[in-house]
Amino acid sequence: MFSALRTPAGGGHRRPGRMLRPALAAAMGILLISCTHSPSAKKESGPAPIVPIAPTVPVAGDSGRVYVTNQQDNTLSVIEARTYKVVATVPAGAAPEGVAVTKDGRHVYIANSGSARVSVLDTRNNKIVTTVPVGKSPTGVGLSPDGKSLYVTNGKSNTVSVIDTRTSRVAATIRVGKSPVNVAFSPDGGRAYVANAGSGNLSVIDTRTRRVARKLSAGRSPVGVALTPDGESAYVADEVGQKVLAVATRTGKATAVSVGEGPFDVAIGPDGRFAYSADLGPGNVSVIDTGSHRVAATIALGPPGTDPFNLEVTSRAVYVTNQGAGTLTVIDPTSRKVVATVTVGASPYGVAVS
Repeated sequence: MFSALRTPAGGGHRRPGRMLRPALAAAMGILLISCTHSPSAKKESGPAPIVPIAPTVPVAGDSGRVYVTNQQDNTLSVIEARTYKVVATVPAGAAPEGVAVTKDGRHVYIANSGSARVSVLDTRNNKIVTTVPVGKSPTGVGLSPDGKSLYVTNGKSNTVSVIDTRTSRVAATIRVGKSPVNVAFSPDGGRAYVANAGSGNLSVIDTRTRRVARKLSAGRSPVGVALTPDGESAYVADEVGQKVLAVATRTGKATAVSVGEGPFDVAIGPDGRFAYSADLGPGNVSVIDTGSHRVAATIALGPPGTDPFNLEVTSRAVYVTNQGAGTLTVIDPTSRKVVATVTVGASPYGVAVS
């Protein structure tokens, strides 16, 4: 169950024992109360299997690095993906949240919700080389497929800042819905989908004109969003609604999938077969079959209070930040077993992989 929201020193928003997305807390001003929910009650095929937490023999990881923002420590953990070792801890800014890394791995962008700035890290020396002023309480960041633009959701400004990555300057500011939290792009980069937790919808931005082209209904409080590789569906984590929605990008029709309590983020594997939901309440990750819109498996990361929060998925691994536990979990997507648990900083928030 959830308890009242509060704001700690440093600009982030959190609650006792759990972290809540700042944009959602600030604009909605709600008290989330306890509710009963059975993720599998409506499934004709019965409950999805619970995968044991016991780690297996580590598989070969990704060849790059994993970057994790630690909201309460104001740091960034740099992890060697193949060995799961923390190789550096870098001062990042005030209450760092969303994080993105360029395709060449040269730069990392960090949204600092406590200072209304985006920090740019040079990965060659792990130094912050510049900061870019944006709107109030920047939360989510997303790089366009061509790498030329960084979209930043400003939770307290109800805007998206578009940063030109070549000049590190804000090229446009786009008004969206209330409490924007996360952003994801269509595969061709022509559309950016912004999850507005306070409006219950997605703002669909035409990236050429940098205007909102349409709005799509997306549950009670959409916080996480991811696009399928074909661009036909936007998967949305509806935290208050306790479900993941598969929203058809052409028609706006939504198919609901019941998951665990408080889903905060959703990510889709490179082949598009499965979507992964971080279910904060029970400490699980739900694996959703995108073909049948059913939960195929539930992976236990720890007891309630582990608080799985944000995800990043590659062909080799599923990475999950656990805010309550102060860890990063690495899951083998084939066996669906936990292969590593990495201790990072306090209240880890975002995760990105080079």
